[in-house]
Amino acid sequence: MSGRDLFCQPRRARHGAALTLLFASVLVAGAATGSFPQGDRKSPSDTARSSAPAGRHEEVARAAAEALADGKSPVEAAERAVSRSGDRWGAVYSQGEYEELEESLGGRYTGVGLSARRERDGRIEVTRVRSGSPAADAGIREGDRLRSVDGQRVDGRPVTEVVSILRGDAEEEPAGTAVRLGLERGTRAWTETLRRAELSTDPVTVRTLADGVTVVKVVTFTKGVGDQVRDAVARVPAGTGVVLDLRGNSGGLVAEAVTAASAFLDGGLVATYDVDGDQRALHAEPGGDPTRPLVALVDGGTMSAAELLTGALQDRGRAVVLGSRTFGKGSVQMPSRLPGGSVAELTVGHYRTPLGRGVDGTGITPDLEVDPTDDPAALERARTVLSGLGR
Repeated sequence: MSGRDLFCQPRRARHGAALTLLFASVLVAGAATGSFPQGDRKSPSDTARSSAPAGRHEEVARAAAEALADGKSPVEAAERAVSRSGDRWGAVYSQGEYEELEESLGGRYTGVGLSARRERDGRIEVTRVRSGSPAADAGIREGDRLRSVDGQRVDGRPVTEVVSILRGDAEEEPAGTAVRLGLERGTRAWTETLRRAELSTDPVTVRTLADGVTVVKVVTFTKGVGDQVRDAVARVPAGTGVVLDLRGNSGGLVAEAVTAASAFLDGGLVATYDVDGDQRALHAEPGGDPTRPLVALVDGGTMSAAELLTGALQDRGRAVVLGSRTFGKGSVQMPSRLPGGSVAELTVGHYRTPLGRGVDGTGITPDLEVDPTDDPAALERARTVLSGLGR
């Protein structure tokens, strides 16, 4: 499983879902997920109160209100209520944390420059180190194991929870404050203290291989990424194959994934989803290129909105999917404002691919299984497939 950039530890552990898991209110409006970016913004109370399961929302809101009246933390009380509900992807954010989350969905965030995934044995492994980040300056490498954050062990925890622990509150842990990471590389174990910095995402990169094949790498679906993908594909010469690299893509804004799908589809269904039994649909915009040879590369870190895109391209026969089975996060969350200003996100439904396949807990099985960690071999296989598609 892959997570967004790893940030600093807040004042408490929480079950937070973070950027990778946001299928929230604006999706219901036909746009994106629950970050409420400007232009698609809705009040959390206006959307989720009418859509989230009434009993569950009321229980969480009541717990927060009672704690507030007793002079206790409404956020911690709400977290306990969400935990008791068994909602795997339920999350509670303080007001500052939610503001930080919104900023990251716009492409800017406070962090140390790490991305990670959870291995099958529960270990948290570093999958990407951003160039010029505090983590890169400290010599942390891809493949290192993250063992603890400020003394709290992270083995066995979902990466989403680790991200939330590391991220912190925008008001209480701003850029410049320290976070202590316990790391392991082979037989070496050590502790590294980093200071968070203001970083900006570079979510889409494009490169051309020797034979003219274009690789479009998308690491997350933050605001504007869909148009970046469409622009990148439009610049590729007609008939030239494209590799859409979604390995380690932790998801993000659903609307951006739908827009990215529109680069390869001439309209039509991308996904369906339900909100408390009410069925809805997401459609690509017309005008995409439905004939260009296309391969999608995925791995166990491909999740959420990236799985939605992968499933649409696979079901509609638009791409050959290579790699390993994706993570399997296909549930929809709705946000709501709680007493005291915090925000709770509760699961209200699930999405399905155009052929009606559920993704949650199962993931997307590739058409051809290859080792996605062997980058040269994976790309070579993708090029071979593209040459066949071209013929």
